[in-house]
Amino acid sequence: MVDRTGPGPTDASVRRALHRAASGRALDVDEAAALLAARGEALDELLDVAGAVRDAGLREAGRPGVVTYSKKVFIPLTRLCRDRCHYCTFATVPHRLPAAFLDRDEVLAIARAGAAQGCKEALFTLGDRPEERWPAARQWLDERGYDSTLDYLRACAVAVLEETGLLPHLNPGVLSWSELQRLKPVAPSMGMMLETTATRLWSEPGGPHFGSPDKEPAVRLRVLDDAGRVGVPFTTGILIGIGETPAERVDAIFAIRRAHREYGHLQEVIVQNFRAKPDTAMRGMPDAELRDLAATVAVARVLLGPKARIQAPPNLIAGEYDLLLRAGIDDWGGVSPLTPDHVNPERPWPQIDELARHTEKSGFTLRERLTIYPEYVRAGDPWLDPRLLPHVGALADPATGLAVEEARPVGRPWQEPDETYGGRTDLHATIDTTGRTGDRRGDFDHVYGDWSEVAGKVTAGGGAGTDQDLRAGLRLAADDPAALLDPGHEAAALALFGADGPALDELCRLADDVRRAAVGDDVTYVVNRNINFSNVCYVGCRFCAFAQRERDADAYRLSVEQVADRAEQAWAAGASEVCLQGGIDPKLPVTVYADLVRGIKARVPGMHVHAFSPMEIVTAAAKAGVSVREWLTGLREAGLDTIPGTAAEILDDDVRWVLTKGKLPAAAWVDVVGTAHELGIRSSSTMMYGHVDHPGQWLAHFRVLAGLQDRTGGFTEFVALPFVHTNAPIYLAGIARPGPTWRENRVVHAMARLLLHGRIDNIQCSWVKLGDEGTAAMLRGGCNDLGGTLMEETISRMAGSGNGSARTEEQLIAIASAAGRPARRRTTAYGSPRP
Repeated sequence: MVDRTGPGPTDASVRRALHRAASGRALDVDEAAALLAARGEALDELLDVAGAVRDAGLREAGRPGVVTYSKKVFIPLTRLCRDRCHYCTFATVPHRLPAAFLDRDEVLAIARAGAAQGCKEALFTLGDRPEERWPAARQWLDERGYDSTLDYLRACAVAVLEETGLLPHLNPGVLSWSELQRLKPVAPSMGMMLETTATRLWSEPGGPHFGSPDKEPAVRLRVLDDAGRVGVPFTTGILIGIGETPAERVDAIFAIRRAHREYGHLQEVIVQNFRAKPDTAMRGMPDAELRDLAATVAVARVLLGPKARIQAPPNLIAGEYDLLLRAGIDDWGGVSPLTPDHVNPERPWPQIDELARHTEKSGFTLRERLTIYPEYVRAGDPWLDPRLLPHVGALADPATGLAVEEARPVGRPWQEPDETYGGRTDLHATIDTTGRTGDRRGDFDHVYGDWSEVAGKVTAGGGAGTDQDLRAGLRLAADDPAALLDPGHEAAALALFGADGPALDELCRLADDVRRAAVGDDVTYVVNRNINFSNVCYVGCRFCAFAQRERDADAYRLSVEQVADRAEQAWAAGASEVCLQGGIDPKLPVTVYADLVRGIKARVPGMHVHAFSPMEIVTAAAKAGVSVREWLTGLREAGLDTIPGTAAEILDDDVRWVLTKGKLPAAAWVDVVGTAHELGIRSSSTMMYGHVDHPGQWLAHFRVLAGLQDRTGGFTEFVALPFVHTNAPIYLAGIARPGPTWRENRVVHAMARLLLHGRIDNIQCSWVKLGDEGTAAMLRGGCNDLGGTLMEETISRMAGSGNGSARTEEQLIAIASAAGRPARRRTTAYGSPRP
């Protein structure tokens, strides 16, 4: 009953694990690993359990008894790779190839031949970043004007869409968050095999992945997460029989489950068996045994559950179709009537008719799907870029999301959809009267991921420090406040963040002394108008109550004309600045950002345009297929003056990935803002605090800002943003605390003044979030700026702030007076305004 080829579980432990699996109880790693050893009657029982789980999932999906496949062509864009996997025959060396890459015409010839035979998927497989290892690859790209392999891949995917109508599935290996953003608009799906989480197989000499930088498990797990953050329907899987232990194999399945629970993006999990190949370092290693493969598929099915789509490649199973179907697969993967499996060229794919017969013999019906799985086809937003909708819609059955088998791909323009504007465009005014329609979005329960997985990532901070640390901190605050950022003074800085009572009063007094010396007593403000031009967004930030789905009652989009109207109204009311920010709206054309700036400047040439968060900038640049630098240069030429340093939240990815599902990583924020500064586009800086964060992360955030300011000098001010909890999803889910305490508000504003002393002179407090009395108190504790009149403020009000949407100049002057200080109007860059 138990595989005895090595030390392993006992018959009793396998039987216990089988009983738990059959009764639907959760398995731990040891129990799942025990099931991998099941053989004979135990294996038959395991397969029955897994098959029943699969069947329940197919019934729930509305396609009982249906096993799917994708009719595809395989496009080996390049067989050069910077990695050195010891089992791979796909990767080769330049002198064995006619060229480093297939050229565009060769790519299109394969795609056209596939389309003629009814294929619907173009599977792009290629080595990881070959230009970083092979000069021939770098030269080939340079000669044709491509910066990288990924740039060329994107161009080829667009060509396939426009010339043939086949749907690209991209397998370029390890990708960053930004690269996934850039490729998502050209491909309905992407993929990368996790293979294993066993680090030793990568780090130890002789391991199958030794010498392959892209095969480090931590790197590949990050790709899985980033694909979920970007909202890419993603294929992954494990490779068994490469030297991993049963526990390591199971650990990889658990890692896949964790990623999918958090992001819901893993459309397919492949369980692939190692097959030894000649002329490789692992040619003498035995193939993974098929009963081992079946047990692994069954364990994956039990662990991943009925909604998972699980595949085993049909050309690697030696005709054991029934065995794998019994084990719980519901997909055969991509099968080509035209091109070979370039990764396993010695093992041809079965003919589709043959595959259908074997599938039917086991009691199932074979149906064609697209490269993007039916669930994601039917969901649409946020999984499919609008430019891909016509291509997918032409080949998909809208009722099932499966392929229309008789449909033939036809090339279609890859272009922006028609612009649509409207919705609740008066929300900026009615938010203060009728309010929002409901306290949460209709997709609250799933759009933000599995809340239990999110809660498990929250980290606790350290203690408040000793009295000695606190005294040392206060001495530094008086003598050399910026030195508190030095790592050597970290204990003193953290102790100050924990200050309370008389120590807190002293801290605020010192901060106010530093403020007085740095900028004097004037409290400054700008007369401005916020214009949130769209609140449609699918990024899934868990703190945000502003974002709406397109079909939600409170959703809206403003046209360029409407935005220009509001800017003109603001100018007539005395404003010198408009601040533009919106949701990451997939239906907005990439041209709209520059069009908005030009529209305002054409209507009101003297208006300062302070617009677009780093998240808006990086996603728009990715959609346009250009660098952030090129995108910002175009905005500057259109008339953009400065950018808001929002979307920062906390610049620490540990807390960032709890707060946000899909927002840009901290490094990307720094890159966007730093690039803007280098181009002469200054920005504010911000920190949102009081949610799932702690003082250690605040200190790290200030260090990042200080480092960037030392490099560029581009920050005009720092704005502390207390978390507004009332309607925030992460608070409604019971994970975030209800905003910062009063003590924390005082501490953060005072510490901002001290930590940034000599770097950022202007420290702003938000009347929207703090209220008038709270704002006046911050002015007595280190702050010198009130921000703006705003005229409309929707983001905080949607979150539940009770402090209104606008203040007049007189009201701002009154706040300053309450703090015992004079007020002075300023420009965005802290100059003197027009008369």
